Amino acid sequence: MSEWAREFGLSGLFLSAFISSTLAPGGSEAVLAYLVGLGRFGDAVLLGVATLGNTLGALTTWGLGAWVARRYSPEAALEPRRERAVARVRRWGWPVLLLSWLPIVGDGLCFAGGWLRLPFWRSLLAIAAGKGLRYGAILWASRSLFGSG
Repeated sequence: MSEWAREFGLSGLFLSAFISSTLAPGGSEAVLAYLVGLGRFGDAVLLGVATLGNTLGALTTWGLGAWVARRYSPEAALEPRRERAVARVRRWGWPVLLLSWLPIVGDGLCFAGGWLRLPFWRSLLAIAAGKGLRYGAILWASRSLFGSG
């Protein structure tokens, strides 16, 4: 991965974080940890790039939910795997999007948030806060492992 990281660095982290936050799997945590170990970038830059990419990916999923809502109302039949996410989002509203960083259920929460037409700006803030806290924890753990670079 070192050649890849040298060549793509921050853009690779952004792309990995974006893809990881859509319905496709990704490994942005490993990319972030690796870049911390290289010691070429400051913590604030790494945190900002990872959080931005992951947040924009989640907003893409949120947007897909909003797009689907134009054709299929939330009251329409749901896939069983999405029923729980929609029920949670209905119950808790936009603050539940703080949990959008969770594996497996996070994408469903973002999709449900868009489908239920939660307020965009509040959704954005909740998603970004949750993702930023997660990447902050990964950054801290990586820094503890690798030292200051």
